[in-house]
Amino acid sequence: MESVQPPAGSQVSRVPAQRTPPDQLTPPPATPAPERPRRRLRTVLIVVAGVLAVLCVAAVVAGIVLYNRAATPDRSAPDVAVVSYLQATLVSRDQSRAALFTCDGSLPSVDGFRAEMERREQELDVGLSVNIENVVVSTSGPTHARVTATIRRSATVDGVQQSLTDAWQFEVEDRNGWRVCAGAPVS
Repeated sequence: MESVQPPAGSQVSRVPAQRTPPDQLTPPPATPAPERPRRRLRTVLIVVAGVLAVLCVAAVVAGIVLYNRAATPDRSAPDVAVVSYLQATLVSRDQSRAALFTCDGSLPSVDGFRAEMERREQELDVGLSVNIENVVVSTSGPTHARVTATIRRSATVDGVQQSLTDAWQFEVEDRNGWRVCAGAPVS
């Protein structure tokens, strides 16, 4: 075989190519099998934990708001305050709840009326049912109102349904919510 000379002025080297014998080649570094990235699992766990934390905080906040709404007495209007006060005092007979609707604690006239009801229940050996009816508000200013109501006491005595009605008048003031300040029977 004849050696072929590169043309004159060519940049091709005239030195024959030298190759490393195959037995002296270093093997390419062995690459380990790629592992699944753990970052994806970690990211999913962080997102799930974050969502659960937000849901827990939202549930606690919702619970507090709902509890406050349920526990706070409704004193939004004069008639609502009077009816709530009478129900607490005469129906459920819960003085601590009734005090939430008054200006300065209990009202002696209503407390006397309740004591008389209890005495009659023991005397007749019956339970009285109390209804608050005909509630009417007459406002005398932006923070004062007069509320009239009829209190009906009913019971069955010796198989006969009986009821008594009493008209009452209450003075109510708006003190960060309407509150009953005075009450007396109307003659």
